[in-house]
Amino acid sequence: MRLPPWTGVLSRSIAAILGGYLLASLVAACCALGLALPRAEAVMTGAMLAFAIHAGAVVYVFAVRSAWRAWAGLALPAALLGGLLWLLQSGGAA
Repeated sequence: MRLPPWTGVLSRSIAAILGGYLLASLVAACCALGLALPRAEAVMTGAMLAFAIHAGAVVYVFAVRSAWRAWAGLALPAALLGGLLWLLQSGGAA
């Protein structure tokens, strides 16, 4: 069964909105916990970087060949950042 073409656009749009938000949030959290700066500066740096990450994720999602690659391209860094965040929260990383 072949899906209509608009489903690919819908999938990419959802990936751009939700996946980009997840990736940006993870980057902001990792920066806030992992940067060797005063807490307020680390949080602000993470928040500013999150805007660029989300914009880059939106561009990436619509630049790749397929929606599968778009989801995979967001899921892999999100999983790595999630692991890093877990390490930072548990105090395992210096």
